[in-house]
Amino acid sequence: MIDDLIQLAKLTSLGLALMLPLANPLTSMTLLLSLGAQIPYKERERQVTQAAYYVVGIMLVTYYAGAWIMHTFGISIPGLRIAGGLIVVSIGFSMLFPPAEPRSLAAEAAADAKARETPNIAFVPLALPGTAGPGTIAMIISGAASVDGAITPQYPTWVVAVTPIIVFALLGVLFWICLRSAGRIVAVIGQSGVEAISRVMGFLLVCMGVQFVINGVLEIVGKHVGG
Repeated sequence: MIDDLIQLAKLTSLGLALMLPLANPLTSMTLLLSLGAQIPYKERERQVTQAAYYVVGIMLVTYYAGAWIMHTFGISIPGLRIAGGLIVVSIGFSMLFPPAEPRSLAAEAAADAKARETPNIAFVPLALPGTAGPGTIAMIISGAASVDGAITPQYPTWVVAVTPIIVFALLGVLFWICLRSAGRIVAVIGQSGVEAISRVMGFLLVCMGVQFVINGVLEIVGKHVGG
């Protein structure tokens, strides 16, 4: 039993090492700082917790049913990368070039009324594509497809079955901790610092989104050339 637990710890560590660079909760933390500035504190904390559940749920659904869902709707991995990249680019542009402040009294009143309608950013963009983005989803689907052949012979069956749940749950906890720490970061760096980070992160998100699209196009071209 002790050997099995050691194997579980090894496989869990491997899963976290593979997933953390792709999931990168810091991306969602920056999105929260930028897009959640007008959301009341308690509501923001509620959405952070909600987003953590969404992240774990998306990863579990992707692992167990992602390949079937994509096959059912005729979605390819390159298509997933391109669509996700376009979403990331759109979010990046909104952070890089925020809308100008309204100047007229009527526009200010309309903006205040809109602000009172608190937006929910838990699912989009915090969970998807902030943390459970196209790269993460593609990695999970490809990993799930190769589990039986590459991992099952080396590890006990129950370890292979339990490890994904533990890995995704730990990623959800790390995601929650990072986003809960966002308020402290605001207190330290101030609003001007948040705006600066938002623009830098917006530029990086545009670059990441473009790269997702490029990777998707290259995969399509490579398949056609190779075929």
